[in-house]
Amino acid sequence: MQEQQPQGGAAEGASSHERQNQQRLKVISIRVDEAVHAQLQFIAQLTGSSITEEIRTAIDQRLATAQDDPDLIARAQQARDEIEREAAARSAAIAGFMGGKAVAATNATAAKTARPTARPAGK
Repeated sequence: MQEQQPQGGAAEGASSHERQNQQRLKVISIRVDEAVHAQLQFIAQLTGSSITEEIRTAIDQRLATAQDDPDLIARAQQARDEIEREAAARSAAIAGFMGGKAVAATNATAAKTARPTARPAGK
C-alpha cells in the first residue's frame, strides 16, 4: 500500500481539511481477471458510479459483515490479549532494568489508561 499524496491542480487550491483527508487515503492496487473487470464496469455504468466506488462499497460491506462474525471477533480478542500479554512482559523487563522508579511510573500510567470492562445489559 502507498500513501496517497495530493497531486497538483485541484489539490493546490484545496483547503487544509481537504488536503488532510487526501493524505489519509491509502492506495490499494489489485489485479482482477477480465471478466470481473467487465462486470464491475457494467455495474458501475448501471449505477452511475465508478469501479472504484463499487470496490469501496464491497469493502465497506465486508468490513461490516466481519464485525458481526463471532469467530472473527473471538480471534481478534485473542490477538488483543496476546498483544497485552507481550506489552506487560516488555513493561516488566523495562521496569526490572530501570528499577523501582519505572515500576511506580508504569503502574501510574496503567491506572490512567485502564479501560473499564463492559457490564452486562441491565446491571
